Amino acid sequence: MKKEHNIAKRIFRMKTIKKIDQKIKLLGATAKYQTFTLLNYRLFFSLILFTSSLFFLKNGYLLAPLLTAIFYIGSEYLLLDIPIKKRGKKLEHEAIFFFEILSLTLEGGKSLNAALELTANNVESDLAKEFQTTLKETHLGKSFTECLNSLKERIPSDAINNTILNITQSSIFGNNIIESLNNQLDFLREKQILEIKEEIAKLPTKISVISVVFFIPIMILVILCPVILAFIFG
Repeated sequence: MKKEHNIAKRIFRMKTIKKIDQKIKLLGATAKYQTFTLLNYRLFFSLILFTSSLFFLKNGYLLAPLLTAIFYIGSEYLLLDIPIKKRGKKLEHEAIFFFEILSLTLEGGKSLNAALELTANNVESDLAKEFQTTLKETHLGKSFTECLNSLKERIPSDAINNTILNITQSSIFGNNIIESLNNQLDFLREKQILEIKEEIAKLPTKISVISVVFFIPIMILVILCPVILAFIFG
């Protein structure tokens, strides 16, 4: 592991290392990727692809740089960017139920820490697991504020991070979190409704594409079938 760190630090800029590290954190506490391992493997396979293309493909001197650049950029997009985007949407859908339960628990008279622990341990979702990880970190000696700031680094959603910020401020200043929590819930619901409307609005376009690709060729074939048969059996 130390060798991987040293190799990556010599080859890659610190800006690149930090960017990949931030993206891996957004995959959650259970992310399988390691920053330096991912960087080294991506570089290794890029070199193999470049060398293979250069020697084994016709016009390899033109194709090798192009294919290598596509692989280098595309691998980050496929392995990190797309999963991060999907995870953000999933967490926002889970957040509505999670924060509703948290709000009800707070209204029942529980303290913020107790309400978070009770909600996280009784809700089955990835967001609840992230809060469970945060609460475990507090038992290891970290302050509650530090753990919430670390949690924000693992959440690819501005809406959820705004709620976490409100929770952080409430824990520091002792503000009433229930009203701001309910406002954030309204925002998440409205956002989800807008996303559903957007998907519905895209349906005619998708149906048109399917029609062009599948149905129209079949219709043309059916119409021309008698002509084709007549030509064959003449």
